Formats: sequence, C-alpha cells, structure tokens
Amino acid sequence: MLDLLVTHATLPDGRRDIDIAVRDGRIVEVAPAIAAPAARTLDAAGQLVTPPFVDAHFHMDATLSYGLPRVNASGTLLEGIALWGELKPLLTQDAIVERALAYCDWAVAKGLLAIRSHVDVCDARLLAVEALLAVRERVRPYLDLQLVAFPQDGVLRAPGALDNLRRALDMGVDVVGGIPHFERTMAQGADSVRLLCEEAARRGLRVDMHCDETDDPASRHIETLAAETLRLGLHGRVNGSHLTSMHSMDNYYVSKLIPLIAEAGVSAVANPLINITIQGRHDSYPKRRGMTRVPELLAAGIDVAFGHDCVMDPWYSLGSADMLEVAHMGLHVAQMTGVDAMRQCFAAVTSTPAKILGLEGYGLEPGCHADFVLLQARDPIEAIRLRATRLAVVRRGKVIAQTPAATATLELPGRPASTAFMR
Repeated sequence: MLDLLVTHATLPDGRRDIDIAVRDGRIVEVAPAIAAPAARTLDAAGQLVTPPFVDAHFHMDATLSYGLPRVNASGTLLEGIALWGELKPLLTQDAIVERALAYCDWAVAKGLLAIRSHVDVCDARLLAVEALLAVRERVRPYLDLQLVAFPQDGVLRAPGALDNLRRALDMGVDVVGGIPHFERTMAQGADSVRLLCEEAARRGLRVDMHCDETDDPASRHIETLAAETLRLGLHGRVNGSHLTSMHSMDNYYVSKLIPLIAEAGVSAVANPLINITIQGRHDSYPKRRGMTRVPELLAAGIDVAFGHDCVMDPWYSLGSADMLEVAHMGLHVAQMTGVDAMRQCFAAVTSTPAKILGLEGYGLEPGCHADFVLLQARDPIEAIRLRATRLAVVRRGKVIAQTPAATATLELPGRPASTAFMR
C-alpha cells in the first residue's frame, strides 16, 4: 500500500503523463501508469509537478518588520542598514519568532520548503540568532531552514563582531557569512574574506558572503573570495551573494574574473527583486539595472540561483514568499527570454539553490524525499509567466497546503464561461 500516488503529472524535464509513488516519506517509483493501491491519490491532470522551491538568500530576522521604527525614505541599501541599526535595540526574541513563523507559513503556502537565511550577529545579545535557532527547530517538520552567521555591520568594522560570529557558529548556526564591501577599506574587506574563509575551513562549514553589493566597479571582493576558495580547498562550499558590482565592471576585467570563479567552484546568488530596486539609486539616466551578469556566469558553468532576499523589511516594502515572482523578475532583468534561458530561471529557484544549500534527497527520482509542488501550469515557462497557483504542496508524502485553482468567471456573449489564462 502506497501512502500517496500522484497520477498524470508533467515533470520539469518534459516527461508527461507520469505517476509518482510515495511510501514512508520517500519517492519509490516514477513511471507511467503505476498500478498500486494508495491511501491517497492526487490527480495532477497533466499539470506540472516540481520539486519544492528553494530560496538561497533571505533575511528572516528582519522580515515583516516594514515600518519599524520608520520607512526607508531613500530606498537605498545604506539607509536600510542604518534603519536596521535603529530597529535592533527595539527587537524582542518573541517578535522575531512570531514574524519568522508567519513568513514560514507564507513560504509553505507558496511551495517554498527550503530557505537559507542570514542572521545578524553584530548584536552582542545574539537575540536574532537565538530566535531563528528556535524557529529552525519549530519548522523542521515542514521546512528546511539553513542559517548563515552574518556580520551585518562588518566583521572587522563592528566591535566584537568576530567573537559574536564564532559564538553563533558554536550555538549551531550552519554557514559562515560576511560583508566585505561594508568594511572600512578595501584592504580590510579583503582581510575579512580571508579571515572568514579560514574560520569556515577550520570548522568544515560552508561560506556565503554578501559580496560587492554596490554599483562601484572597483569593489572586487568576489575575486578574493574565489582566490581564498582555491587556496583553502573549499570548492563547492562557497557562495557569493549579490555580486552587483559586476554589472558595472569593464568587460576585460570580467573576462578574467568569471573563469576564476568557475575554477574555484564558487556559486552565485542574484536577488532580482532587491537588486533592481536598490542598485542604480545614484544614477540619473541611463540607470543601471544592478543585477549581476547571470547569463555570462551560467555560460561559464557557474551555478547561479535567484534569492528573494527581503520581504517587507527595512530594504524592501513588498514580497510574498513567491519564488516564481523572483524568477519572473530575474528573467526580465537579465533579458533571459530564450526557451532554454527561461528554463534556467526556473532552475534558479528550484534545483540550483538546492545544490548550493547541499540539500539531501532533493528531486523527483526514486529515493528522494517526497517533497513536491503541483502547479497550475503545464511547464516551467508557463509557471513563471503565470506565477502559477500552488494547487498542492507535499512534504514527506503528506499534503500540507492547498490553493484553489485560479479561474476567472466570464459573462461575455459567444465566449467561454471561464478562463485560466492558458492558451
């Protein structure tokens, strides 16, 4: 007896009319017309079943705090950081937990079942660290939450930040973070990259650094991050987030930089919604888009994911945990309108971030965790176009969220009675 049998599914790789058999929280068979009794059957009716969405870059300690204690008037990164500094003394652990759990509810409803969240360690109380460690345990049955020790104010710039970061890692935070472009000088930024990569190497941990989140083409800390990855043998364990200065760098330098990133096996996370909102704020016209060179990085064989980064916080006033909205924006900003490129945008919020996070058992093959989403779409491109409704979200073989199909009723002479916005 199966626990769950999904029938007549379309898969992201194009296979159609496929059944998925689930037992004891794992996928046991993926094939057409599986003949086996099941405690529950879910008819996909030809629509897309995908592994869950994964967000490789988020700030859960700040989420849903929009307007506290005020709104970011300029919309800039630096005012957002200053505003977060004003908010930190007012934070309580209960409030952080409450907002984070509410966001996780949104995430589950949107089929987002794995999140890598940076958590600020520059508050000596480590209030946010304790809060998100508690949230990680609370949500473990239905969502994978990976935490990054993030020195928001600079690990060398902020007094006690390095000690705080080490204490956070000792408490069980998963990943070493950094923000070299926010250190006082370029030299100190490079020193912070070396210091933090050595810390990760000693502990056997992954690295995920906010790197060069600026319009300044002279901000080149991703070069140091890739070089330190090579020096310390951290291949496959290091990610550079944002990399927006690459948007403004000259092409000759980038022709040297991208092969170095590829050689080091460093991955990249762009954050389309936030990059397009925050970058280029000092430009008149033409305004820079700000997002890193996603197509060029992909062409070099570098793993590139899209992250949501912020939802209703000091840096971004919108958002709803919808990774298809993130992919939709990324597709437009990077002008990735070819068929293969649009599919790469879907992978950038599913399989690629799962690889970056090192998720075990991710996918739609026998032996994988029975975690998947039934979308109201017939292929990944249509899913992005429609920001498709999540008809059902499954975790370890159990349906944990459902949304009614998006259908509009029409009263038009000589036309159908409804439309679901599909050709």
